[in-house]
Amino acid sequence: MNFSDIQNMDHEFVMQTYTRWPVAIACGDGARLYDLDGKEYVDFTSGIGVCSVGHAHPKWIAAVESQIHNVAHMSNLFYTVPGVKLAERLCKLSGMSSAFFSNSGAEANEGAIKLARKYSFDKYGAGRHTIITLQNSFHGRTITTLAATGQDKFHVSFMPFTDGFKHVPAGDIDALVQALSDDVCAVMLECVQGEGGVVPLEYDYLQHVYRICKSRDVLLIVDEVQTGIGRTGNMFAFQGAGIHPDVVTLAKGLGGGLPIGAVLAADDCSKVLGAGTHATTFGANPVCCAAALAVLEIVQAEMEQIAQKGGYIRAAIKSLELPHVREVRGRGLMIGVAVDDIKPTDLLAKFIEEGLLCLSAGTDVVRIMPPLTITYKEIDDGLTIMQSAFCALK
Repeated sequence: MNFSDIQNMDHEFVMQTYTRWPVAIACGDGARLYDLDGKEYVDFTSGIGVCSVGHAHPKWIAAVESQIHNVAHMSNLFYTVPGVKLAERLCKLSGMSSAFFSNSGAEANEGAIKLARKYSFDKYGAGRHTIITLQNSFHGRTITTLAATGQDKFHVSFMPFTDGFKHVPAGDIDALVQALSDDVCAVMLECVQGEGGVVPLEYDYLQHVYRICKSRDVLLIVDEVQTGIGRTGNMFAFQGAGIHPDVVTLAKGLGGGLPIGAVLAADDCSKVLGAGTHATTFGANPVCCAAALAVLEIVQAEMEQIAQKGGYIRAAIKSLELPHVREVRGRGLMIGVAVDDIKPTDLLAKFIEEGLLCLSAGTDVVRIMPPLTITYKEIDDGLTIMQSAFCALK
């Protein structure tokens, strides 16, 4: 099949819910991808943070292949070795006490929302169900997680949305305190607002929110769907802030390319969701859990390098003094390049033309999220293309 065949079939048989770039990827190796015609691209997307250990990592492939030869799926009515091993590993790495496995970030956030509301209902009775989230946040595409998302552009077309959410400005403690009425059961936030433009929240703010929540028995849910599994230079972004949430959600980079999400609960919340209160057919899929165990091993070995590589990229972009660039921000290998007087999509199109795949976030940010295993050679090759594209569009 050639690219035209694929594009025509997509338009005929696939719901057109995505605006796709005119590229069909055939294979990859590390942080390099190749299209059907053999053209090479440096990958600064990692599948929107999913391919955390790059493409075709041998340890990841071996773990997946080994598990496929044993059992590919087993319902949660029975035990599996990969599921319990992954739960143990995540709990020890995070300091949490129990895990529930889902299939995506939105599902993980749905589970966290249910857990928070049940925790409060069990302890205080009905009427204490509101969850505060932050403006500019993003928590998923289901009806409930769209309601939780603090961006008005998502609150259209699918009414009525699930009620019980308040949105307050990020970084504004006074606004948060004012919103903490007696019906609030939880605060939900991202340590770095990814889809909202790669905006890191200050550690002082996160620590203040943590203390307020503890003092009022309001659960703190940290959405680590995009920031977790080493992306920001810590295994979990909340660890950089020195806080310990009640609930943490994961997905994206956890499976290294296979679909898996997780809800991690601290000790006081670990027994809230009992038998029959929450479930999913594909959760704790053995192949996905085996992949995730390999990812954790690989990422732990890379951990010291992630922050250094992120700092290297940010410093390099700043030193290039590229036209249109207003600000470079982020943590670890989650980087946002804010631009003026040019559309990020125009830049991304030029990147593709010259052999670089990148992302956008919001209306004025180019987002860089390469595999955590990216080499300095791959970084330099990507930055060279980026510089050429920026200068060509000045």
